[in-house]
Amino acid sequence: MDAEESDGTAVFEEHRPVLLGVAYRMLGRVADAEDVVQDTWLRWASADRAEVRRPRAFLVRATTRLALDRLRSAQSRRETYVGPWLPEPLPTDVHAEAVPDGADRVILAESVSVAVLVVLESLSPLERAVFVLREAFGFPHEEIAAALDRTPAAVRQLAARARSHVAERTPRYEVDPGQQRELTQRFLDAATRGDLDGLLAMLAPDARLVGDGGGKAKAPMRTITSAGKVGRFMAAIAQQGVADLEFEFTELNGATALVGSVGGKPTAVMLLDVADGVIQSVYLVANPDKLAHLQAP
Repeated sequence: MDAEESDGTAVFEEHRPVLLGVAYRMLGRVADAEDVVQDTWLRWASADRAEVRRPRAFLVRATTRLALDRLRSAQSRRETYVGPWLPEPLPTDVHAEAVPDGADRVILAESVSVAVLVVLESLSPLERAVFVLREAFGFPHEEIAAALDRTPAAVRQLAARARSHVAERTPRYEVDPGQQRELTQRFLDAATRGDLDGLLAMLAPDARLVGDGGGKAKAPMRTITSAGKVGRFMAAIAQQGVADLEFEFTELNGATALVGSVGGKPTAVMLLDVADGVIQSVYLVANPDKLAHLQAP
């Protein structure tokens, strides 16, 4: 590798965390995000870098456009997805990303949460791209406009629409990590015992459970709503039982999560949305295609 190639690789690796962060928030899948970043690398490697005055802008623009193409294709496929769709769990403890200048650390962290990613699914591809680049990463309107071939005024309108949509559907609240882990442990204990009263005591009255099996694993075909229905569903799972099922705490999508495994192979992930000391939402990901990357090599 000559000096120019080495420098080009170093520049790309410097920006890789941000590129992966942008692609994942736009697509909701780790594998797709990594594919997009790899395609961005190919464009970067073949570019005349002497003509590239702002490498970050070049790389973000390429990543955004590639992710948009993939997102438009993915949205058509999700229309035929079996059951509710949830994003692929992201191990944020090992996928730490650099924080770009101008980015709000709190919003950057929130934008990778399952609750926000689910809401982003209801945005148009362009709205989602603008929200991710502007609200999560703090890129200037002019830079986003160049990446999307839109005017800065159009980008501002898209940003305002997306920001309002997300704010209406994902109430922000402070969550103490220790409290969330403790409540997750109690919820697991009550669920494995089939303790319906214990489960109901931890669930908000309008709690909901969203399960994603993708037609390849057992999961509710519709969102379950109300504490009573969620509690009974969890208690019923405990009664069925799964031989040799083991649980492990980890950090996924910026929050405490439980990974259930059999023989070292992940079979389900559970994440809880907690507010005011009770559980607002339970997210269960059981689609094996979305869990393969969590298995230890």
